[in-house]
Amino acid sequence: MTTTKTMKSISKSKLKSKLLELLRYVESEGDELIVTDRGKPVVRISRYCDAPTTEELFGQMRGKVKYLEDLTLPTIEEWGEL
Repeated sequence: MTTTKTMKSISKSKLKSKLLELLRYVESEGDELIVTDRGKPVVRISRYCDAPTTEELFGQMRGKVKYLEDLTLPTIEEWGEL
């Protein structure tokens, strides 16, 4: 396992024998682990965290958005080129 700044990396071949130990490390320390294949990064292992709720993401926008038409009406217009 090598250290680059605070990012740790390990080859696929070494990962197999140390997986449980490394998963515990990522869980307890919160650091990410990069898995490499022939020296190139292929997978990132990081601690799971719940995605933010809609309220957390857009709560401060509540009441500030104007709708110019009924959003529930179907549209038949094509978008054209973007």
